[in-house]
Formats: sequence, C-alpha cells, structure tokens
Amino acid sequence: LTDGRRFRILAVVDDCTRECLALIVDTSLSGMRVARELDRLITERGRPRMIVSDNGSEFTSNAILAWADQNRVEWHYIAPGKP
Repeated sequence: LTDGRRFRILAVVDDCTRECLALIVDTSLSGMRVARELDRLITERGRPRMIVSDNGSEFTSNAILAWADQNRVEWHYIAPGKP
C-alpha cells in the first residue's frame, strides 16, 4: 500500500476445476476470518473433503484447527518453502 503497510490475500481455488471460489484482500487475515469465509463457501458450495494450504499463521491457528475438526474437513499443509 502507499502508506507502507502490507496486505494479505486469501485465495480459495477448487483444485479440480481451478475455479476461484473466494479472493479476500485485507491488511490482516486471522484464522477466525478465514473460518468465516469457509463457512460462507460451505453454505454456497457444500463441504470439501480436504483443504490444502501453506503454513501461514492464519491456517495454523487454533481457530482453523477447531473449524476443520468441527466440519470434518481434512487439512493438509504443503512443505515449507514450496509453492
């Protein structure tokens, strides 16, 4: 941003169809914010069997771990340093 602040982008992409299901841009994305977006997507598209993500703090937070457990969604993390 012009004031020097960084921004975060949450991109949710269906791995089979390559469809972008969500694109959220903000200066901060908490695990709770990610969980709310995933709840919205489940309402619209149904529950996924699995989610694959990097190891960002928003994905390794207690909020996401609890969300995945409550929604019975397998969560897999890619190896650190891999795209």
